Amino acid sequence: MSEGIQRAAGSQLRNILRSMTKNRYLGVFSGFLLTALVQSSSATTVMTVSFVNAGLLSLGEAAGIMMGANVGTTITGWLVTIGTGKFEISEYVLPVLAIGFPMIFMTRRKVRFWGEFLIGFSLLFLGLSYLQNTVPDLQNTPETLEFLKTYANNGYPSLIAFILIGALITIIIQSSSAAMALTLVMVAKGWIPLETAGAMILGENIGTTLTAEVASLVGNVYAKRSARIHSLFNVIGVSWVILLLPLIIPALRDFVEHSLFFRFSPVGTDTITIALFHSLFNICNVLLLIGFTPWLIKLAERTIRSKGEEDEAFRLAYIGAMVKTPELSIVEVQKEVLRFAKLTNRMSGFTRTLFLSTDKSEQKALHKRIKKYEGITDRIEIELSSYLAEISSDRLSSKISVRVRNLLSICSYLERIGDNYLQISKNIKRKTENKIWFNQVQREKMLYLFDLIDEAFALMITNLSKDSYSNISIVPAEAIEKQINKFRKSMRNEVFESNSDIDIELNVDSQIIFTLLVNQLEKIGNSIYNVSETLIDN
Repeated sequence: MSEGIQRAAGSQLRNILRSMTKNRYLGVFSGFLLTALVQSSSATTVMTVSFVNAGLLSLGEAAGIMMGANVGTTITGWLVTIGTGKFEISEYVLPVLAIGFPMIFMTRRKVRFWGEFLIGFSLLFLGLSYLQNTVPDLQNTPETLEFLKTYANNGYPSLIAFILIGALITIIIQSSSAAMALTLVMVAKGWIPLETAGAMILGENIGTTLTAEVASLVGNVYAKRSARIHSLFNVIGVSWVILLLPLIIPALRDFVEHSLFFRFSPVGTDTITIALFHSLFNICNVLLLIGFTPWLIKLAERTIRSKGEEDEAFRLAYIGAMVKTPELSIVEVQKEVLRFAKLTNRMSGFTRTLFLSTDKSEQKALHKRIKKYEGITDRIEIELSSYLAEISSDRLSSKISVRVRNLLSICSYLERIGDNYLQISKNIKRKTENKIWFNQVQREKMLYLFDLIDEAFALMITNLSKDSYSNISIVPAEAIEKQINKFRKSMRNEVFESNSDIDIELNVDSQIIFTLLVNQLEKIGNSIYNVSETLIDN
């Protein structure tokens, strides 16, 4: 479904989703509306995880949709409460499948892609329906759970136990609305008091997060983080409500009993109280936590760490298994290339520190780290080149073909930067082992060149960070490149002053090493400029 809609809508889908989620409040409304329409918060969260994995939504945008899905699912709760059942979208799966199947054989690409979307959409709901129907039929045999009434009146321990029971039932039957129907039956039969039923409702909110967590397992690190945000949102909400539950439930029951709105309802007071609690809990939780969305994102990032950020390991963080559409795959590669550039920039910092260091153990550690990073740059280039080659196997537009070719060139330039830094570290090691030293003028000039390189890096990373490369100007990059070339040219003709008491052979050796370092840093400057120049061609 994700691939089909990506291919059908292309880059337009990103704009559609961004307009739906341009602020977190609009995202909440979009999640509410989508869940109310499809009558499944699980389906909403699975689709959201898929879109995050595809790079169509950011974590902040996904958080709003998932919060809205929690509120949207309360509509289903009310439908169950008043006895009308709910709109079963799974009943319409086969007709939709019948429409989508012939579409994938049409000659027009757009029609084929929409056919793929309809088939994927049908299979999503068919799968959820099979999950719900092939587990123990607790919904139609609630007497199976009658034994729970023995444990329902032990204060807070009972409340915590029934939160776990509510979560477990939801995980088993894969439907929070079906779990809620069970809870209402247990209340109506008098097996459990209202406070315990409220605890089960809270547990059902936690249980429904498992679907998104499972869906994210095949996705990239951002898909996993979006699912984790959903889980954190529900767990934090349950944590603060459970403390107030013995006060909230009696107050709500009293309100329902004396409310004119509910006075003539054919549904029992206890049933309405539970449905009202379900709605108010989710709405209040959204209102309370929507302002803390950035904190939820940070917490998700801490609990789901990208191994690619670690010095000791490497994996592509942005490219996932779900994305196959060339237009959207390119977006993922651009993110990886930006990460690649930041990694080479880190090598610049290590090399500067190595150049200034006089501590042998620190020098040894830095040599080892630079060598390791150079190995990482080799692997990144190989993996990104392979991925771009896979994209190229599909039929590409002329614009995407140029983008693929340019991204391959940029990967090559960045890998060369890693090679040059490794060579610089070897020359610094040679300088240290042969006890060759630089005078003050040489050190100052070398640090000036490092500063120019860092300035070029900062500009390159800024350019790579932009969503669109069409507005990039080459003028600032040219200015820095000219300064680097001018410096190198001046070094060729300049005779370095040396102290009279220094052996002339040692002075010559220092100039040789110095010239090698300048040449290698100038090559790095050229590669950085080439990256910015290539971006202009996009």
